[in-house]
Amino acid sequence: MKAKLTALIVGAGLCVTVMGLPSPSPVQAGDEAETAELLIDLLKAGRAVVSEHQALINDAGKGNKGFTDEFLAQEVIEKFKAKTHVDLSRPNGVPQSGVLLALLEAEREVVLEGQPVINKQGVAFKGFIPAVFGRKVGEKFYKKTGIRLKLTGTDYRYPGNKPDDFELDVLRMFADARHPKGQQYAKATMAGGKPVMRVMDPEYAGATCLSCHGGPKGERDITGTKKEGWKEGDLAGAISVVIPMR
Repeated sequence: MKAKLTALIVGAGLCVTVMGLPSPSPVQAGDEAETAELLIDLLKAGRAVVSEHQALINDAGKGNKGFTDEFLAQEVIEKFKAKTHVDLSRPNGVPQSGVLLALLEAEREVVLEGQPVINKQGVAFKGFIPAVFGRKVGEKFYKKTGIRLKLTGTDYRYPGNKPDDFELDVLRMFADARHPKGQQYAKATMAGGKPVMRVMDPEYAGATCLSCHGGPKGERDITGTKKEGWKEGDLAGAISVVIPMR
């Protein structure tokens, strides 16, 4: 798949400009699982950057945080390169560059649109957290490419994250003690009468998740939602990808 995209390093900041993307955006047969894995890694990189700067984002005494879309892009590109050896600042020759740059652009847009909230003084918890970031990014990315990128789980909070039948079956498999921890699941199947590749990547509760999702179960967290009672290492859900195939 090809799209007209330009990536430029401008001084200390990164500028990624999306000139045009086809919609929907199927990928070549045989590349779907690899593409899905790269997309998952790129989304994880963005969420990690938000998580690492959560204290800054929630600093009620500070106005301009410097947590801009340019800053996020730089951090994400470095994390993604360290994990995958794919350098999105020089994407020429990368077969998946079109969809990867579209996802990076979606991540930047979410941060850019969140600036009034992120930089608001006098408010500590902004609600700009990795889960919300990931959901909004997935929504924007789908509009750009026709590829679904979704956070899901049986303990979903946002209605749009509710697992469908396929996802529910895979989540049950991930929860089975016999399933190798961390192993992804991929299957070529049909969705809406069209061939797709579906890939799911299991996610497990980390220490930073427990302040909202840990114990005691039923207690209200900072968002006012009841805690799920997770323990570190518990299955928290999965990232689900649905890629149209040619």
